[in-house]
Amino acid sequence: MGTITRSFANNITSGGTFDATDLTGTIPASNIADASVGNITDVPALTSVSTVASDPPSPDAGQIWYNTTDKALRAYIQTSSAAWSTGGSLNSAKGGIEGTGTQTAAIAAGGEIMSTPTPAPELKDGTSWTEVNNLNTSRGSGGMFGTQTSALFVDGGPPPAGLSVCESWNGTDWTEVADLNSSRVGGGGAGADNTSGLYYGGYSATPPQQVVVTESWNGTSWTEVNDLNSGRVSGSAGGTQTSALYFGGYNYSPNVVGFTESWNGTSWTEVGDMNTARYNIGGHGTDNTSAIVFAGDVVPGLTTATETWNGSSWTEENDMSTARETPGAAGISTAALGFGGSADGTRLSATEEFGFSNVVTDLGVS
Repeated sequence: MGTITRSFANNITSGGTFDATDLTGTIPASNIADASVGNITDVPALTSVSTVASDPPSPDAGQIWYNTTDKALRAYIQTSSAAWSTGGSLNSAKGGIEGTGTQTAAIAAGGEIMSTPTPAPELKDGTSWTEVNNLNTSRGSGGMFGTQTSALFVDGGPPPAGLSVCESWNGTDWTEVADLNSSRVGGGGAGADNTSGLYYGGYSATPPQQVVVTESWNGTSWTEVNDLNSGRVSGSAGGTQTSALYFGGYNYSPNVVGFTESWNGTSWTEVGDMNTARYNIGGHGTDNTSAIVFAGDVVPGLTTATETWNGSSWTEENDMSTARETPGAAGISTAALGFGGSADGTRLSATEEFGFSNVVTDLGVS
């Protein structure tokens, strides 16, 4: 252990502490328990920041380095705000399309190619879309909820009458299940999978045409539950059977609206309006505290506006690249997909991805 110039006992102070000021020598690391080391006032310089002549071509998130050529300390870190970027296009351009799932595992179903309803759904794996088995009944402008492997496609049309047909997706095939009690088109759907969910709002061929009806799905049948406060059509929705949202749409008074209603498992409550009133919109969310809305019809024209919901209010975010109406949507407020839709009568296949990205940033340390 080295030489101790005084006896151990002589180094115990009257206060019970150990005085090591006159000890010399080196204590082997094996003789020191980590838990016994305290009151450290000096540590060696850290050497984890790499020194390079040029920035790494493929840095990892959070990586820091010093560029000797530019004399700059840099990091690969997340941007402060989310934005839209281009994703892989649908195989078929479609308007009135529905979607659900996550940004990297989504399903798109229904919609129209030109003016003809299509039965061909597609799955997205994070990079590209792949066509899968058809719906049994071709239609668009319905509601959809669940995951890429367990979803329900509800109602739809062509308008104005709509269909009450519902189909369940098991990851491979569609199976017709029990019809809705009230046939309509253009309502909103929310649910975790094909065994539980809600369908609400929409347009009925018979008055009152903008309906307030809400129906709950238990995996076998539909049951009417408490109504929306405001009947409207072509809004958007998200959430689960016990925690859902319905936002936007139109009715006859005052026509285009930014209304938002929150479902707590029992009843609907009006909450904060969107900043931009619109209908024929894209939107999705996990529950009544988190959602995203984008695109849609305003009066007049189409919009690229994007907003996110935090449980109490809507916040404007970076706009989409392409204005459109009736797009499909999937994902969450920080990682979403918008795909398909229509613009000026033309069906679209373009997909956009919303989220945060990592960028090389100068840390500003000199």
